[in-house]
Amino acid sequence: MAHEEDALEHERASWKPSPGLAVAVPDPVHNPGLPPHRERMTDKDPAAMKRAVRTVYTLFYLSLAGSIWAIAAYMLFPIESGRIIDIRHNNLFIGLGIALALLAIGIGAIHWSKAVMSDKEFIEPRHATRGRDTTREAAVEAFRVANDESGFGRRTAIRGSLIAALVASILPGITLFRGLAPESSPENPIAGDPVALLSHTMWKKGMRLAHDPSGEPIRAADLTLGSAVHVIPEELASLSHHDGYLEEKAKAIVLLMRLLPEQLPAEHNKLDWSYNGIVAYSKVCTHVGCPVALYEQQTHHLLCPCHQSQFDVSRSAAVIFGPAARPLPQLPVTVDDEGYLVAQSDFTEPVGPSFWERH
Repeated sequence: MAHEEDALEHERASWKPSPGLAVAVPDPVHNPGLPPHRERMTDKDPAAMKRAVRTVYTLFYLSLAGSIWAIAAYMLFPIESGRIIDIRHNNLFIGLGIALALLAIGIGAIHWSKAVMSDKEFIEPRHATRGRDTTREAAVEAFRVANDESGFGRRTAIRGSLIAALVASILPGITLFRGLAPESSPENPIAGDPVALLSHTMWKKGMRLAHDPSGEPIRAADLTLGSAVHVIPEELASLSHHDGYLEEKAKAIVLLMRLLPEQLPAEHNKLDWSYNGIVAYSKVCTHVGCPVALYEQQTHHLLCPCHQSQFDVSRSAAVIFGPAARPLPQLPVTVDDEGYLVAQSDFTEPVGPSFWERH
């Protein structure tokens, strides 16, 4: 029974040093004790405590105002025009609102802890990780005491303003996520449909394949065996950044390779989509859209450096390793009357990550 009454017995056991580590010193350090307690102004003057409380909840309400302003700035300074000045204004005023919201919460919380919460010194003894049931009950009691000392449950103005500020601080982020979603318009009715957007690229029948980024057309005779060339549509080189150069390139980028014709078995390839061993596949990995740009000439394997997906070019870019869910989309190619490589059509399936195909 005496053993059960000793609630700190297992803690004391954990304090015992190993016999191999115990060291006796002739002049051990003495416990200096705690310095004399110094009362704060808010402890001595009730008026100062009231001012501190007002300061804290004013800061929390200021944070609330900053969050509301960030949401309002998102709507007051739109970026749909694409102009640099509009984007700068949008980033500036939304950033100021979010900065004010987070900074006011931080300053308010620090001032609350320094000026309003209970101020006393105490020693917290070290103990074993796993405590008894009595220790757990003591932990619950510690939370109750902390609530009483902080005044969180008693000071409704501080509690309400803090909760409002914390909830409001999340709203600007949620609002900004809305701007990441594509939006359809009468001029571009498929802008909000990623499946439709990735199902169509700049490639079309007769468009020449060109070097990236120069836009110089590629002759079939100039491709050497085992080569791998980064390719864009010829018309893309003349497209400006304001007209969507990067967006179109991200969908239409292609990797062009030349194998021996006999290295493309008919049972695994669409031979009418290639020309004399020349094949073209989307450079966008079907896992999460990373660039597939590492080509092994001897094995005819394409490697995505991000998550190690591998595709076999000699078998219609089938997945042979890694998390990719489907083969790379193939671009049907042939040559024109001048011997330049041209596309027979656009891709016949969506490019990019496979999840875009899920309706």
